[in-house]
Amino acid sequence: MISDYIDSISQLRSLYAPAKERSVKKQMSELEIHCKNFIALAPLVVLSSCGSSGAMDASPRGGPPGFVKILNSHTILIPDASGNNRLDTLENIVNTGKIGLLFLVPGVDETLRVNGEARLSNRADLLALFKGDNKPLKLVIEIQVQEAYLHCAKALMRSKFWDTSLHVSRSVMPSMGEMMRSQIGGEGPAETQDEMVARYVTDL
Repeated sequence: MISDYIDSISQLRSLYAPAKERSVKKQMSELEIHCKNFIALAPLVVLSSCGSSGAMDASPRGGPPGFVKILNSHTILIPDASGNNRLDTLENIVNTGKIGLLFLVPGVDETLRVNGEARLSNRADLLALFKGDNKPLKLVIEIQVQEAYLHCAKALMRSKFWDTSLHVSRSVMPSMGEMMRSQIGGEGPAETQDEMVARYVTDL
């Protein structure tokens, strides 16, 4: 019986040429100068995690460039800023201690991928590194780097992500409040986009 699905590594590999030598060699086990510079310039990082039950999560974290602290070539810290208190990423870290990171820099089509071991810490000396950055933190995510490599520009070039002439007006979609009302219901009028932005100003 012929299958329309690829269910083995040998099948998968048969469809593609071998990875180029440069693509394999670019993976490093620590942060060197270019990785460190990329992280220092990045105002946005996406955290990918998986729980022991298989629960998946990809969560964006943002701040001014430099909001992710580099302790050394093997260790970085991400502040856990206030959010919705679902704690999906944090619970996954507690359960498995694994994390994948994707750093983005506005205007740069390349990205930086970092994979490693993660743990949560409320050590006073680590929290103090973020004093004055924002509201007081409850904890930081400490990541021991195992893999780090620059990712090619093709995806962002194809999407033309940074081309402002292609940016979609926020008015194209309903406000978050209106979408949530449609999804889960609720009492009273839905929060407008302007009301949400005004509320977030004091909650960032």
